[in-house]
Amino acid sequence: MSDVITTDELKQKVKEKPPNFKLVETLAPERYREAHLPGAINLPPDRLKELVPSVLPDKSAEIVTYCASLH
Repeated sequence: MSDVITTDELKQKVKEKPPNFKLVETLAPERYREAHLPGAINLPPDRLKELVPSVLPDKSAEIVTYCASLH
């Protein structure tokens, strides 16, 4: 399922920290180290297949991903 949430909805989730919620940044580790949203997990695009099974094992979790935009 691929839904879009608003910035306000994301802020609320980050603030509340629901137990089954995961925030994932899909940028290179260097970019993650520079800055990331509180509580975000870094999963670089080139390592997704390798890392997802161990980092996000709960298939029922609500996962929100974000990355950079060139717009």
